[in-house]
Amino acid sequence: MSPTAPISRFPVPELKDLPEDIRARILAVQEKSGFVPNVFLTLAHRPDEFRAFFAYHDALMDKPSGLSKAEREMIVVATSNANQCQYCVIAHGAILRIRAKNALVADQVAVNYRKADITPRQKAMLDFAMKVSQQSYAVDDTDFAALHAHGFSDEDAWDIAGVAAFFGLSNRLANVTGMRPNPEFYAMGR
Repeated sequence: MSPTAPISRFPVPELKDLPEDIRARILAVQEKSGFVPNVFLTLAHRPDEFRAFFAYHDALMDKPSGLSKAEREMIVVATSNANQCQYCVIAHGAILRIRAKNALVADQVAVNYRKADITPRQKAMLDFAMKVSQQSYAVDDTDFAALHAHGFSDEDAWDIAGVAAFFGLSNRLANVTGMRPNPEFYAMGR
């Protein structure tokens, strides 16, 4: 990957030119992670959409839930693989390695969750997430029954569906913009 390759097909604004709230959020992420993930710079091209995107992201990914933060990242990684989104598989694969404290499982989920060393409960969660991601029109009561059999509530099902659906949007934007994963992601959590 060339370090000089553009991170997006669209113009990437300078930090100094961004609205204060967006600049502050990006600087806070940089402070915490040591770099600015390219998704922030790419989406900053459209400030109102940036705000809406990250508000929904935070509502899904940071709230208390019957799903652990690592499980939510599993959903992102598995569905992003199915949507062939290199950015999200690489970036969220790194976050999954950190949250799960298990690089092997994170890499397995990134390639093929069906063969990953995960629990039957997590496999059921990912089966449902994949159906939402790829065939939401076919979701029915049997899918909910399969989740219930593994101890998931209807609210958990909503959370699984919300994460899968939101990252379907994210995957499509990342693919269309040509968003490139930051090199830093590849070594995180290893």
